[in-house]
Amino acid sequence: MKDTTYNGWTNYATWRINLEIFDNFYPSDYFSKLDFEDIQDLADSLKDHAEQVIFECGDCNSSSLAGSYAMAFLADVNWYEIAEHIAEKK
Repeated sequence: MKDTTYNGWTNYATWRINLEIFDNFYPSDYFSKLDFEDIQDLADSLKDHAEQVIFECGDCNSSSLAGSYAMAFLADVNWYEIAEHIAEKK
């Protein structure tokens, strides 16, 4: 069995998305009326937020070649792990 952990995170994708998009991120700055007790709801909101950040330029979309690579990378992210990490620092 191959170890895919990276710098204490589930994998490289999780580590990198947390570092580049959610470093110094506080959910209350971005989401209104979010129940922080429900980690899965936070994880789903974080995934949506990351997709918006990545695809915010007009020429970027999930159906382009670059977009499909980005979506494949995002599919490897452990959103729940990032949500737990963020919820701890709220």
